[in-house]
Amino acid sequence: MQQNMITIRNLSKEFKGQSVLKNITMEIPKNCVYGLLGANGAGKSTLLKTITGLLNPTSGEIYFEGHKWTRADLADIGALIETPPIYENLTAWENMKVRALLLGIPDEKIQKVLKNVDLTDTGKKKAGAFSLGMKQRLGIGLALLNDPKLLVLDEPVNGLDPLGIQELRALIRSFPQKGITVIISSHILSEIQQTADYIGIIAKGTVGFEGKLQEQQDLEALFMKVVAKGGNES
Repeated sequence: MQQNMITIRNLSKEFKGQSVLKNITMEIPKNCVYGLLGANGAGKSTLLKTITGLLNPTSGEIYFEGHKWTRADLADIGALIETPPIYENLTAWENMKVRALLLGIPDEKIQKVLKNVDLTDTGKKKAGAFSLGMKQRLGIGLALLNDPKLLVLDEPVNGLDPLGIQELRALIRSFPQKGITVIISSHILSEIQQTADYIGIIAKGTVGFEGKLQEQQDLEALFMKVVAKGGNES
């Protein structure tokens, strides 16, 4: 039987009476890359911020590994939402050390994570001089320091060049083998096609489609159909 890392039931979120998420129900299996798709303004970031505790839902429930989500579950969640939270006047090691001190994590773990995100050879170079791809990898490294079971990435390839995208894709694909479930949001269909195992498509604050991503599936046609309908696509 498939085990879920995240189960969402009838989740809604309103801002000043305006519905942004409407009765969202989703299942995100363990040890997969789950691609969350939607046009700009569809509600992707709001949903991710709710899963990571940055926002409280107006109604509905979120379950983490089968139990109702509590703030204690944040210890098992890493997230990179919007821009990487880095100090540009510090090196990669120093950025990691700041976070490690807050979490009580030893230096050996910093070196391991820097190796995982391919930033061990940056030496004394300040993060402000990093390429955008390196900054994204450092942001992911910071999110990995607490050994999360769930990693949430909001539009991580935005602004990256083709090489940076390829490197980041390979990194993300490696996580499920390490016992990390990944939720990655994007509006770049081709990237999700190459990265995700499962997809969910949000249209106008509702789930228009959810399921396993099939090989040779015409994701663009499915996406356009769901968005055009603004509702469920069976």
